[in-house]
Amino acid sequence: MTVFESVLERLKTEAREAAEEADAETPEESGAGTVRGLTSGFTGLGTTGAFVSGSQAAAAYLDLYEEPQPQPPPAAEPPPAPPPHLLRTTPEDVADDLALTGRESTEDLLARRRSFARENHPDRAPVDLRANATLRMKIANMLIDETIRRLAVEKSLGLR
Repeated sequence: MTVFESVLERLKTEAREAAEEADAETPEESGAGTVRGLTSGFTGLGTTGAFVSGSQAAAAYLDLYEEPQPQPPPAAEPPPAPPPHLLRTTPEDVADDLALTGRESTEDLLARRRSFARENHPDRAPVDLRANATLRMKIANMLIDETIRRLAVEKSLGLR
């Protein structure tokens, strides 16, 4: 036998032994095999060869297809307490909130009007207290306008 013939014979023997070992192993153990389940439209390659049929894929993603269970509504919180200043609607209460002393300048009175409006404007008040906020704004505007007119009269008479 020549060297070439002996190498060829050895290769044939090794191939035959490898085929016998492959027949003895399952496709999961060998890491090679045929792709199954192509008719289902879902296959993949893993470390152990081809895997997953369509029914297995559907079972794996079943949680994505389930309808979400309705959550019970959260416990209703009690409504917040109304701001106490919106409950004070008499002219005396509004004058106290404005802290008018009679010695303010026109610029100071206008600044107080803006500050009072930021806290008491009806658009910022709770719906059930908007009437109170509107009344407070009317009273505050009336008091400030009256004071500004008084200052103008005092100035025209030379008292200021």
